[in-house]
Amino acid sequence: MSAPEQPPSNRLKQAEKITSHPEQYKVCEACGSIIVARAVTCPSCHGYLFDSDVHRVVAQAKDLAMRSAHSVLASDLI
Repeated sequence: MSAPEQPPSNRLKQAEKITSHPEQYKVCEACGSIIVARAVTCPSCHGYLFDSDVHRVVAQAKDLAMRSAHSVLASDLI
């Protein structure tokens, strides 16, 4: 069981939100998740290396919006 399937419209709305203010986000270098800039570690993988370049954030948001979710949740590991 991985993350509940989000309709593509929800993923597109989230991507629009991120691309309108990319300076408020960063991309986790370990798993590719987009997280808020103030986070110290990635909530998905607990990684701590990030790319906060606005061009990378926008590109990653567009990429994630166009594909289905396939994140592994903590509940999957139990």
